[in-house]
Amino acid sequence: MSGPEFSRPVDRRHLPPRPVELVAGEAERQALTARFGLVAIGRLEATVSLEADGDAVNAKGSLSADIVQSCAVTGDDLPVTISDPFAVRFVPETAAEDEEVELTSEELDEIPYAGTAFDLGEAVAQSLALAIDPYATGPGADEVRKAKGLSDGAASGPFAALAALKK
Repeated sequence: MSGPEFSRPVDRRHLPPRPVELVAGEAERQALTARFGLVAIGRLEATVSLEADGDAVNAKGSLSADIVQSCAVTGDDLPVTISDPFAVRFVPETAAEDEEVELTSEELDEIPYAGTAFDLGEAVAQSLALAIDPYATGPGADEVRKAKGLSDGAASGPFAALAALKK
């Protein structure tokens, strides 16, 4: 696939007055499943309000998805429901500058766009990727850790050998 798997271009000159509803189709979910290394994406939806701010566009709303990922310990299928706020700011591309920019926690993530359109679907897909816990574990993880001799971080950390000497 040459372009984004979940593409929903929006022209900043014609922003819809109501929130935009985005729903990923079967083929889009399958392509995103492969991209993010998941077992499955059963549902991906977002509701986003768009507001112009000069040439920039603020996008705020919610993202929800039902995914199946692999447990980080057992490898078993782990169903997960994601429900997160969605907030990004689309800004016109500028020439690369050498200065660093520090953002405060209140500032939105900025996504540059070229021309007059930005891809709202790709921004939703990227937000989904950030919402996935790469170390998620399922109910059988503790038993597998015990069976393999793995324990919590404190008992196997850098001072574990010193603690054993103390006994």
